[in-house]
Amino acid sequence: MAEFTLDCMGEACPVPLMKCEKKMNELKVGDVLLVSIDHSCAMKNVPEWARTRGHNVEIEEVDDGEWEVIIEKTN
Repeated sequence: MAEFTLDCMGEACPVPLMKCEKKMNELKVGDVLLVSIDHSCAMKNVPEWARTRGHNVEIEEVDDGEWEVIIEKTN
């Protein structure tokens, strides 16, 4: 299992979602992607997209209006 980070701070939809999708396609099952987000639209869309693909998702609010989305690739 490897851990990767993706900085999407300051980026509005659909850029963070597109970056996540591209990066997740490069990962192996069991790998984890940590995505830093500060845009509320991306905060909703990225976890929703990952869950519909069957991945495990956790969300942590690291600061006011800043989140870290943890996506574990499951398939």
